[in-house]
Amino acid sequence: MLNIVRIMGIDPGLRRTGWGIIEAEGNRLRFIACGVLTPAVDQELSLRLVHLHEGLMRLIAEHHPAEAAVEETFVNAGARSTLLLGQARGIAVMTPASMGLPVGEYSANLVKKSVVGTGHAEKKQIELMVKTLMPAANFKSADAADALAIAICHAHHRQHRKLAKSA
Repeated sequence: MLNIVRIMGIDPGLRRTGWGIIEAEGNRLRFIACGVLTPAVDQELSLRLVHLHEGLMRLIAEHHPAEAAVEETFVNAGARSTLLLGQARGIAVMTPASMGLPVGEYSANLVKKSVVGTGHAEKKQIELMVKTLMPAANFKSADAADALAIAICHAHHRQHRKLAKSA
């Protein structure tokens, strides 16, 4: 008998942080919820980070995930953009960890490869595969679809790690 694990995927960003909750039972996936946290862009950076932290805490308390997964930051064209995104990512990693959740971290290419089959998939391909894998998924933005893809990637890789340990 396989255990059911609830996983929260987080796609960090200062303008939009996507989040998605799934349940995994072996290879079976079930959509629970998803959405986007959107701090006001005219707020100071510190207040935007507080908004993300409080929003993630509220979602974790509401949905009770057992594990979380966050996309790693890729280096943008501009160093300033990368540093700012890194701060949002820090909140996305720290918040679930501070609430006792183990946090997996995955590169964008690994997420795409795990969900679509290629590391250079387009956003529309990711959305299509997330919907194919979880027909009940109701996302209204690419950020929420990406967060669900991150959770799916984590479910896939945690299962493989578990099988490798038992062998």
